[in-house]
Amino acid sequence: MDTEKKNRDLQECMVLDHVSYVYGAGTAYEKYALQDINLVLQKGEFIGLIGHTGSGKSTLVQHLNGLLSPTSGHIYYRGNDIGAAGFNKKELRSKVGLVFQYPEHQLFETTVVKDVAFGPKNMGLPQLEIDMRTFAALKEAGVGEDLYDASPFELSGGQKRRVAIAGVLAMQPDILILDEPTAGLDPRGRDEILDRIAKIHAEGNRTVILVSHSMEDVAEYASRLIVMNSGRVFCDGTPKEVFEEYKELEKIGLAAPQVTYLSEALRADGVALPYNATTVEEARELLLADWRGGRG
Repeated sequence: MDTEKKNRDLQECMVLDHVSYVYGAGTAYEKYALQDINLVLQKGEFIGLIGHTGSGKSTLVQHLNGLLSPTSGHIYYRGNDIGAAGFNKKELRSKVGLVFQYPEHQLFETTVVKDVAFGPKNMGLPQLEIDMRTFAALKEAGVGEDLYDASPFELSGGQKRRVAIAGVLAMQPDILILDEPTAGLDPRGRDEILDRIAKIHAEGNRTVILVSHSMEDVAEYASRLIVMNSGRVFCDGTPKEVFEEYKELEKIGLAAPQVTYLSEALRADGVALPYNATTVEEARELLLADWRGGRG
């Protein structure tokens, strides 16, 4: 029975098996962008992918939907090697949706509705199915009806992000990848996008991979963190597990969320916290528990 469950689980996840990628292979400019990556991405996870510019984050996610192919190693989706001859990469890209950092790279139609409908239309679906997917995705991404007939190029940065997300959602992906979705947004726009992504994850039973350089963002929303450094997986675990090793992160130029450092300072000052918080809400609960314990 356990073997059957394991086989079912593997059918619903993505596996990276010793994946490496080399730029300029065989030339004087040869450089490893990914080195021996081994990961299992489970269905329904909310994963934060973090690391400095050049750490391999964007190269990694472009492998997940076949935009790039490994120099060595294999990637399996639903038990199938996506690099095998005859594998349908067009279908893969409808199931593993990638929202690029700059949405203007994905928007090109004359109206918002036409832009979001492009993906389902390109899948060869009947018009009724295209329409149903389009308007459901617009609603899920939080795009207001007043924008449906607007040109995508006349929208604000936050609105463009929502439309780009809707365009991917319309293909009903199992895995939604967002590469720095809050880049360039003001704090309000950033919070609105992240809250919307969290809602999409909670209601859609999708795997969400959030590529970010913000420790606060991934600590707040992700349940699993994968830290990249120099093309390798530096660490992989829950936010609590990863940020407990903040001194190791500092060695590669990263840091924990500010509240983690505050927690560490409080513990050093004698406040009886069982562990360091990774979010403001978590810190609040720990401090309240300590206060109640002290009163008791």
